[in-house]
Amino acid sequence: MAFTTRAKSTIAIMAIAGTMIMYVETMVTPALPVLSKFFSASYDSLSWIVTSYLISGTISAAIFGKLADIYGKKKVFVILSLVYAIAVSFGGFANTLTEFIIIRAIQGLGMGMLPVAFALLNDELPKNELPLAQGIISATFTVGASLGLVVGAWITQNYDWQWSYHSAIPIAFGLFIASLVILEESPYRKKETIDYGGIFLLSIGLVSAILVLSEGVYWGWNSFLILSLAFLAVASFSLFLIYENTVSQPFINLKLLKIRNIFLANLTGLFASGGMFYLFYTIPPLLQDPAPAGFGKDILTSGLVMVPGSLMAIVFAPIGALIVRKYGPKLSIIIGTGVMLVAFILLYFNRGSVTSITEDAIFIGSGTSFVFVGIINMIIISTPRDSTGMVTGMNTVFRNIGSTISPAIAGVLETQFIVPAMVGYIPLPLGPLPFTPIYSTFPSNLAFDYIYVIGFITLLISLFFTFSMKNVRVNELNEVLE
Repeated sequence: MAFTTRAKSTIAIMAIAGTMIMYVETMVTPALPVLSKFFSASYDSLSWIVTSYLISGTISAAIFGKLADIYGKKKVFVILSLVYAIAVSFGGFANTLTEFIIIRAIQGLGMGMLPVAFALLNDELPKNELPLAQGIISATFTVGASLGLVVGAWITQNYDWQWSYHSAIPIAFGLFIASLVILEESPYRKKETIDYGGIFLLSIGLVSAILVLSEGVYWGWNSFLILSLAFLAVASFSLFLIYENTVSQPFINLKLLKIRNIFLANLTGLFASGGMFYLFYTIPPLLQDPAPAGFGKDILTSGLVMVPGSLMAIVFAPIGALIVRKYGPKLSIIIGTGVMLVAFILLYFNRGSVTSITEDAIFIGSGTSFVFVGIINMIIISTPRDSTGMVTGMNTVFRNIGSTISPAIAGVLETQFIVPAMVGYIPLPLGPLPFTPIYSTFPSNLAFDYIYVIGFITLLISLFFTFSMKNVRVNELNEVLE
């Protein structure tokens, strides 16, 4: 298969976008202890660094995917890339936590580039060439996340956290210039008016739901505020569903969700993302926490452990694409989910050393590559061209919700099941000891056991949804076959 020069340029730009967005997102994770000291903030307050990004990113994916179908995919992508570049430029200059959270919220709008990128590729390439292109872009998510953990950790450890942001500035503006100059506008448009009522109701529902999932562990799951937000989320989503069925040009065409493969692929994406983030959010603390809770390694080591997994994501993305072309996306999702299930089994039984965890991470990268190549192709194949921006944006929303649920559940377990570990000492004798030890609590092995069991069950549910899909594929004539 040989891509045209125009297609190669489009794929390259989208690959850079995917890598950069995930790099900037994950580079913050190893720097959280440093940010806590820099801003003199508690971990409860620091959670807003992630929450603000997730809220704006989820809403952006839903809204701008749809707007791209109406106003043009290149136009929307270029605008978002500029907003993202400006936000990244200010990130390293924040002096207060409030400033940083606002910058992160604006930066989250850049997540809307991802569904637009997939939709642009769908318009640019014949359907039988899409799997490889989508596979390349999907692999960049794991690559970018791993780079963020490694490079971000290295920069934070050897310089200052601000330089993590500064390092992304030339790439961000380079992406904006390249997309402005090289990308060509898609000819596929939907002549519709903007459904402001639907956007408002969906935004309220998403904000409320993400706040419940991300802040419940800090504010208390039974607190009045969390229960009120949960009620508001349910009410907003319910009104959204009713409202969208009454307007002539709804923001999200709910009829598309009635298409079996689109609905099931979104649910699969939600549970698969949840499973992936159980792994991403437990391996760093498992490696960095002091003994007996963890291995007491530095943040750079914990990032390097993920590198083999990201390399496997690159290796297996073309193989996943080949499976999609020959057998359909369903088989790729099944293979990837099976490999991720193996990763959970290994992490449950085989995490006694850094080498063992590195081996487990290889299964993570390999599995996610197959899964997300399959999911995005299942959705693209099943969707009319003039609605791909909206539907891929919808899939990003489902995946973001999944990636928010898993840290919330993991946080509850890591708080409930703890073990003390010595973190320092005072040079004053205590009984027979020549010093007074200082202890702190960390998640115990039992907490990780429970997390990995829940993650395993999560992926079994994902596998059930996958088996319920109709297999589809595209032949050499670009005809969709069932």
